[in-house]
Amino acid sequence: MNLSKIITAFCITGLLAGCTTAGPYVTNISSDGANGLNIEKCKVELNAFLGVVNTGDCSNSSLKLTSSTR
Repeated sequence: MNLSKIITAFCITGLLAGCTTAGPYVTNISSDGANGLNIEKCKVELNAFLGVVNTGDCSNSSLKLTSSTR
């Protein structure tokens, strides 16, 4: 009976610890001024104990927009 309580406690702890990181998500899209877009993606972290959301591990990428000719 005690073994099942221990296993349940470990499972609950694992679920709480495993669900604190999400992402990467697009956090910012802006124009580069030369017919393109700058896209910023960041990982979102939730501190469940403090109720605080932080972003980290950001990366930037550029996307050049072109028009198709017919």
